[in-house]
Amino acid sequence: MRNKSELDQAYAFCLNMAKSHYENFPVASILLPKTLRHPIAVIYAFARTADDFADEDNIPAEDRLRLLNSYSQYLSEIADQSYVGNDPIFLALQDTVHRFNLPIQLLEDLLIAFRQDVVKSRYTTFNEVLDYCRFSANPVGRLLLHLQGPSTQQQLQQSDAICTSLQLVNFYQDIVQDYTEQNRIYIPQDELAAIGIDEANLIQADTIILAPLLRSLYLRTEQIMSEGLELGSSLSGRLGWEIRAMTLGGLTTLSALIQQPDKALLNRPRLSRRTMIGVILNSAFKTRYKQITDRLLAT
Repeated sequence: MRNKSELDQAYAFCLNMAKSHYENFPVASILLPKTLRHPIAVIYAFARTADDFADEDNIPAEDRLRLLNSYSQYLSEIADQSYVGNDPIFLALQDTVHRFNLPIQLLEDLLIAFRQDVVKSRYTTFNEVLDYCRFSANPVGRLLLHLQGPSTQQQLQQSDAICTSLQLVNFYQDIVQDYTEQNRIYIPQDELAAIGIDEANLIQADTIILAPLLRSLYLRTEQIMSEGLELGSSLSGRLGWEIRAMTLGGLTTLSALIQQPDKALLNRPRLSRRTMIGVILNSAFKTRYKQITDRLLAT
């Protein structure tokens, strides 16, 4: 059993890491119940550091995989309560897992996605991209629901829809950045080939040619997101508010992508501070949230 001082320091380390980064992940959000801020920061720290391993191109792939495998080993030790290391992330994670009875497999699923990032950078079909999201995004939402208590199967499925669609929106915002910085393309290769676009000239391609494909992807993403919109309204309190804000923020960003002219589709839309404040305030009320999401889906 770790003493309180050790755990306090470990949680503080994770919270500081969470506060020092910007992500769509609801890190240290003022909307979250105070009781959940520390455990969410711990999950974030775990995912952030593992993701950094996967993205560290100056480290050989086999070494990155070895680091990710060490995280899997630590998870196994946490599962059988045999972890005796001093890494603050895993000290705090061990406490969080056992206090909230979190399924270790959800954390392992994230590692599956990070390993995939090391060895795979192209996706042949849209279904392959969705399968990647099943490991890279959906576990985050399910972990968040586990922190607040039991969830219905419908809520878990709605969470998957929201997380997958948020991940897809992130991909479509970062097409140029993902390709130039990480050599990753999340637009299905078969659909690019069908319109005669070679990946070598993807970011130089005439977006007028790309537009029908990108708009098709946007509409598919919108449909997936629509299947999860009721999740936030089914949850009470500050967690429900947080999830409504995340969802409305994602739908607002997707709407901004859809509204861009064809010639600007590879540009990353930026939501203004005013817009984001509006997202937060409008998400506070379930009826207002529904009105706005219905309106965005109708446009």
